[in-house]
Amino acid sequence: MRFYKYQGTGNDFVMIDNRSRFFDIQNNQLVKHLCDRRFGIGADGLILLQTKPDQMLEMIYYNSDGNIGSMCGNGGRCFVQFSKDLGLFDQALTFDAPDGEHFAKIEQGLIYLKMINVESINYHENGDIFMNTGSPHHISFVKDLEQFDVVQKGKSIRYSEAYAPAGTNVNFIEIKDQTLWVRTYERGVEEETYSCGTGVTASALAANGKGMKSPIAIKTLGGNLKVAFSDKGNGRFEEIFLIGPAVKVYEGDIELYLQLI
Repeated sequence: MRFYKYQGTGNDFVMIDNRSRFFDIQNNQLVKHLCDRRFGIGADGLILLQTKPDQMLEMIYYNSDGNIGSMCGNGGRCFVQFSKDLGLFDQALTFDAPDGEHFAKIEQGLIYLKMINVESINYHENGDIFMNTGSPHHISFVKDLEQFDVVQKGKSIRYSEAYAPAGTNVNFIEIKDQTLWVRTYERGVEEETYSCGTGVTASALAANGKGMKSPIAIKTLGGNLKVAFSDKGNGRFEEIFLIGPAVKVYEGDIELYLQLI
């Protein structure tokens, strides 16, 4: 099987051109194997590129645990670059994703991915925030983010009774020097990732409530991103764009053993 490896600010994905529909989308064991960093290719997730009956491109996203995932912003940007590299569009396209249709364009080497509108923000009594930007995200403002125990604290919130049974992604953020610093514990990966696209989007909208204005510059462990948006008031945001690079790392062929097919 031919595969491609892409990364968006360190969030990495196995990409498969599945327009011929040869890949069994129900084979969770195979997805988990391919994403395994010791026994497979290794990635935070796997993305299938397909076409719908009307020929619109479709993004099917799996978490590294083998299960179908909700929207992935960095994966969406990688999907756009993958589509471009396959010669499927020139400068702009619209594709279908787990949370609906998305518009995207490429300008000066950066992917501009339009995210879904946010209709409401939920505030916890301790000042933490929850919102859905295509995937569910809990956001917590912290101090000294560099030394913060993201995995243990993130895991405790992700599996807390408040978010049972599905759980949530968890973002810890800090504003420093007019830049928003973000670290994320990702549901489905069950670990801190180098970056999370829907997570930095949620973090930017949360930071807007602290006085940061669009576009917001963001730093993650894997690199720099920007989020632009239109604040409509009362927790509503439209014209939200996740902006950043997506890079092809390598491509190759992998032999699939019968027990995995």
